[in-house]
Amino acid sequence: MRVLTLQWRIALAFLSIYTIWGSTYFAIRFAIETFPPFLMAAVRFLIAGGVLYAWTRLRGAPSPTRANWKAATIVGGLLLLGGNGGVTRAELVIPSSLTAVLITTVPIWMALVELLRKDRIVPTLHVVLGLVLGFGGVVLLVGPGDLAGSGGLNPLWTGVLILASLSWAIGSVYSRKALLPKTPLLGSGMEMLAGGALLLVASLISLEWVGFQPSNLSVLSLVSFIYLIVFGSLIGFSSYVWLLTKTTTARVSTYAYVNPVVAVFLGYFLAGEQLTLRTLLASSVIVIAVVVITTFKSSRAVPYDD
Repeated sequence: MRVLTLQWRIALAFLSIYTIWGSTYFAIRFAIETFPPFLMAAVRFLIAGGVLYAWTRLRGAPSPTRANWKAATIVGGLLLLGGNGGVTRAELVIPSSLTAVLITTVPIWMALVELLRKDRIVPTLHVVLGLVLGFGGVVLLVGPGDLAGSGGLNPLWTGVLILASLSWAIGSVYSRKALLPKTPLLGSGMEMLAGGALLLVASLISLEWVGFQPSNLSVLSLVSFIYLIVFGSLIGFSSYVWLLTKTTTARVSTYAYVNPVVAVFLGYFLAGEQLTLRTLLASSVIVIAVVVITTFKSSRAVPYDD
């Protein structure tokens, strides 16, 4: 029963990062309409991290050590400053369709990073096939016309998104063996606090806050900001960090393929966007890729334990 309960927790965590993070592209886009991107991300993670840290400490989690804070700062910097910060800032320039495609390089980067580690993990043929299928499915989902459209491809910010994906991948792989607290939620809170502080520094250095007045925030930006705190950070990010300790990075990274599909279907149901045969075909390819990756057997998989 204990194993069954854990399996259900893993399934629910996957469901959260698949569905919630698929909607955060829209939420970020709306939030930064009237909120400076680095500042928005900084406040978002400082609030979420503070809540999570206080809650876990009050529930009896032991005080983190200096080594714990060092690891959390490294992970928070790679995931939130380099990864999420890069995506948030780039969404001012890059269309969401192109953003979705470039973020799907995360699983590929993860496989390469694990291959370069001292205790390298060589991806199986199933994983390689799944990675190729998933990336191809997302390209089909977005369409070559959108990728090559005039004004869509900004070389500088396209490069930023690729580096953001690499930063996220490195942070994800590093976190699996980092000296983080044994309580996963405490570690998540610390990573968000550290990442939020680094994002605040980035906001100050970039001077994006000059002229910003909280009173100028639109209702849509404010609602999106709150949504990102509660669902994107407290639920989604915490689920992601926890999953990295319970299963392989190849399986966890499949969120990057599913998120664009969720975004497309949200657009169909909530915004009346067209759902084409190509969309349905691409979604099917992506689902097949996720099944291939998540069902492969590996002797290096992380055991399911608490």
